Amino acid sequence: MNLESPTPRVLIVDDVPANIKVLLPTLQPDFDISIATSGQQALLLAEQQKPDLILLDIIMPEMDGYEVCSRLKASASTRDIPVIFITAKDEEADEMTGLSLGAVDYITKPFSAPIVHARTITHLGLKRAREKIENQNKELIKAGELREEVNRIMRHDLKTPLNAIIGFSDLLLTNQKCPSCDPEHHKMLAIIRESGYRLLEMINNSLDLYKMEQGTYILHPQPVDIMGVIIKIRQAFQNRIASKRLEVLMLIEGEDDSGSCFVLGEELLCYSLLANLIKNAIEAAPMMSQITIDWRRWHGKAQIAIHNQGAVPDELVDRFFDKYTTFGKAGGTGLGTYSAMLIAKIQHGTITMETSEQDGTTLRVLLPLG
Repeated sequence: MNLESPTPRVLIVDDVPANIKVLLPTLQPDFDISIATSGQQALLLAEQQKPDLILLDIIMPEMDGYEVCSRLKASASTRDIPVIFITAKDEEADEMTGLSLGAVDYITKPFSAPIVHARTITHLGLKRAREKIENQNKELIKAGELREEVNRIMRHDLKTPLNAIIGFSDLLLTNQKCPSCDPEHHKMLAIIRESGYRLLEMINNSLDLYKMEQGTYILHPQPVDIMGVIIKIRQAFQNRIASKRLEVLMLIEGEDDSGSCFVLGEELLCYSLLANLIKNAIEAAPMMSQITIDWRRWHGKAQIAIHNQGAVPDELVDRFFDKYTTFGKAGGTGLGTYSAMLIAKIQHGTITMETSEQDGTTLRVLLPLG
């Protein structure tokens, strides 16, 4: 037998020397054996030696095996030591009592020494496997804590320069007196801004998606000008829109308007949510077609409806918001609509989808009014 070094230590507890003598020849070749002839002595040795397994008699004077087992399981230093009862008490109720106290096995006398040996090996193997899993879990927890710390540093260290990249490119693009308003420079600035927003979205998704899935993300809601966010997204995707010769209409209550409309949430989350859905609409829309983005109040909430004239394939309709669902997109991760659904949920909102060949596809986002 080889249960990994060092040699496993087994504590035999029995007040009858004859029973111990029957077990020793079978167990000694493979285990380091300790012996206790009373319950009190067994508790003392268990605390001092921390055996890998205890073979425990029940019928003993002063303190029976049931009480010994109860005290072992009540102590933090001995509760994980497997206990196998070896006893003349052979009633079903006796066995149920022993197992309910935390014993891993129950062997009745007269016993077969080879059977005791085999069960000892089995439970020592299970104990080693459980310890290995516990150690792996501890390592995973440490790795998770390290990842969380790295994520925190990444959030700060990457977002700070990105704010400058996005902010200054926005400023230059909107400043009509900018000396770099040459059309080619303007195009380059738009690419810089789009790349900045895309990187920002990637950082947000990588850092926050796991927390949202686990329900541990802490929301810090505030009023967000959702139309301002949509304008930024439209500008960021301007090259894609132009390449397909699409028309993107922004509506408020069904009317063409460029006013402010507020929802309650986080601006970066709203950007990621709507960028995923608008990007999806751009990719799905037929060439030279129209996309509409309509904000309106609906039953006390803000509704943003994004419509394109393409239809979702039948095989994807029921899995549209599922993780890793993608279709016909080279390099697609299948996380766009899934992360959008999580972001809406974390902001106390919802997303629904309607699609048909005749009417195209409409995604309706409901968020609290700001």
